[in-house]
Amino acid sequence: MTIRKATFEDMDNILAIYAYAREQMRLSGNPDQWGEHYPSMEIVQKDITYGSSYVITDEKNEICAVFVFVIGVDPTYRKIENGHWLNDDAYGTVHRVAGSGKQKGVLKHCLAYCESKMPNVRVDTHENNRIMQHLLESSGYQKCGTIYVADGSPRIAYQKKV
Repeated sequence: MTIRKATFEDMDNILAIYAYAREQMRLSGNPDQWGEHYPSMEIVQKDITYGSSYVITDEKNEICAVFVFVIGVDPTYRKIENGHWLNDDAYGTVHRVAGSGKQKGVLKHCLAYCESKMPNVRVDTHENNRIMQHLLESSGYQKCGTIYVADGSPRIAYQKKV
């Protein structure tokens, strides 16, 4: 698998992957994390414009996953409840990870890439996203507490210092 920055030519594939991921979340008992329309086309466009959107391609150069990685302070991570961050060092944040369902191991590949760029990584997920919680914990991420996203809903916050 290869990781590269997403381009506007990737939009249709990215939006299809996010639609697939929303359906999989719904089927696995997590209908609320992304709802019916998150992330929107406008959010995806901003991610690409800011250079923070990445795609993972398979051996046929087909996009099999997408994620956002931002190095720097994430405003939603300034306040954490029911715990604390592992440290206050500079960090990168992983957001909006989704796979097409055609390739296994995309999250581990995504996390390894992000950890190679910034050895202090934070990520969050919904309390009903048991699959993501398990994958993060099996990848060495530690539960740190609760943060709140822009709409005010809580998320379980994780961090890993490599």
